[in-house]
Amino acid sequence: MKVLEIILAFKEYLETERAYSKHTVLNYLKDINDFRNFLKTNELGDILDAKPNYVRYFISHLHGKGYNERTIARKMSSLRSLGRFMLREGILDSNVFGDIASPKIRKQLPKFVYYQELDNLFEAIDVGTVIGKRDHAIVETLYGTGMRVGELCSLRLQDVDFYNSSILVRGKGGKERYLPIHEHVRSALLDYIEFSRNELLKKNKKGHTDILFLNYRGGALTDRGVRVILNSINSRAANDLKISPHMLRHSFATHLLDGGADLRSVQALLGHENLSTTQIYTHVSKEQLREEYMKFHPRAKKE
Repeated sequence: MKVLEIILAFKEYLETERAYSKHTVLNYLKDINDFRNFLKTNELGDILDAKPNYVRYFISHLHGKGYNERTIARKMSSLRSLGRFMLREGILDSNVFGDIASPKIRKQLPKFVYYQELDNLFEAIDVGTVIGKRDHAIVETLYGTGMRVGELCSLRLQDVDFYNSSILVRGKGGKERYLPIHEHVRSALLDYIEFSRNELLKKNKKGHTDILFLNYRGGALTDRGVRVILNSINSRAANDLKISPHMLRHSFATHLLDGGADLRSVQALLGHENLSTTQIYTHVSKEQLREEYMKFHPRAKKE
């Protein structure tokens, strides 16, 4: 097989068997293309010519370009996945990327939004307008369920069960989970669907769609569109922070654990496969407590 045919087959594998989102697949392909460009620039051939020392040179090249450990580790993960795929398909006899260690990533505590900052966000939304009703429903849903932005954008009208106060979410790898919704989320969604969504849908020249959240042209809202919406709300709220959909997910988990929720329950709500992924949220409040102590204790301040 030619290299382009291999990459197209790998793309299909990610989309169908792995059920990765469009955004994730594009990141994989970009990482692979970056490695291919490196090989070409240095006259080292292409993917099929790769050797372990070429991969080490690539890592050194990325360090020299100023890439951080997390980005380099992600690129290596993409290459390892491609290597496993080629090994499975019998294209290669061994995974040349498999034995190359990724740089160690320093664990960073997830950033979350404080209660007052959340109140500021909600107060900055004009729920008397068509767009405001939609934006209010988006923020309530993200913070009220902890779902990922990609999961939010893929929601369909029939996924919301108002009778049982729950939402069907399709997560990573096509895995489904039901999330409960409290009254604020339920009310915001009802308000949006009844008074706003149909108005937005009228602007859709292609006709009907069952996607829940629509953009101002009546089409499906994208991940990037949600980020733009949050940034706009945050600028009006005058919060001294950079907001993102994932920060609302972090806040959901942190505030639940602060309130005494069971770690396993939060794991299930977030859709994490491993408990260790969820456990990082148990450290957030402790770290914040330490920062506050060091900042305000008189003797700590002197030091």
